[in-house]
Amino acid sequence: MNPSRRSLLQSAAALTAVSPLALWSQTPAKLTLQAAWVNDAEFMGYFIAMDNGYYKAEGLDLKYLSGGPDVIPEASLLSKKADVALTTVETAIKAITDQKAPLVIIGAQYQKNPVGIVSLASKPLKTPADLVGKTIAVPPVNRLTVEAMLKLNGIDKSKVKIVPYAYDPTPLIKGEIDGSLDFTTNVPFTIKSKGKDATSFLLADFKLPLFNDVVVVTQDTLKNRRKDLLGFLRASRKGWVENFKDTAAYPPKFKDTWFKGTGRSVENELFFNQAQKPLIEHPAGIFAMTDEAIANCIAALNAVNVKATKAHFDTSLLKEI
Repeated sequence: MNPSRRSLLQSAAALTAVSPLALWSQTPAKLTLQAAWVNDAEFMGYFIAMDNGYYKAEGLDLKYLSGGPDVIPEASLLSKKADVALTTVETAIKAITDQKAPLVIIGAQYQKNPVGIVSLASKPLKTPADLVGKTIAVPPVNRLTVEAMLKLNGIDKSKVKIVPYAYDPTPLIKGEIDGSLDFTTNVPFTIKSKGKDATSFLLADFKLPLFNDVVVVTQDTLKNRRKDLLGFLRASRKGWVENFKDTAAYPPKFKDTWFKGTGRSVENELFFNQAQKPLIEHPAGIFAMTDEAIANCIAALNAVNVKATKAHFDTSLLKEI
């Protein structure tokens, strides 16, 4: 039990005996988290940690900022709108290398990136080799990643027709394309709800083992707010552990709170929450970044022309929690 938690359990009699200065010192530290996307099961662990008081028990007053298509998490950190952000490992390191942003990665929510190639079960694409002669829809921002995956697996990119994708599975369902680059934790459910069965494979299983939803802070925050960051990681990990005890328990409870107004069903979030469990859990604990995993991630990043080095990752906090 850490000191901040002990202080919360002091008796009322003991509290009346302390000085005003001591009472002031127990004021929770404000910490703002910027999410990478709109509220969905991707952020269940943080919702649970907030609702169950895990951050408060660590002496933190956490403010949560939802993400979205127009939100750049790295910008939220650099503008001091947020203290901690969840983002892709590619964009975080590109901000560091291209813009000289003073950022550092302190943890990884997804050990295996949930992004993969989704196809219909009736015409399944199970490996990169299956993409030869096919038409694949890929968001423009991810084209280099897909081309790198093809190259690493010995496939000539000219053998695969890549077309722009706007995050809508309708063309796949209609048979206008053969596959799309999507979140495998979510889109198969959407396709199922429209009367078709989907299958998928992860890019991470084919020589592109990239972390996702990495936990990023500024160098200044890492240096000067170490105690708060340790509390954040401990509380967040506790939230994720609680979530994965039963992936069906919490999504229905958040229907009218965290998930209100998203336009997605609770059934969708239940599917998402179960699908992401093996991608997040790790024997060393949630957010783990082993030396081997970092090395593999760096190699994959360099394959997509993101010049990553071990210096972009700091595992010292993980070793303390």
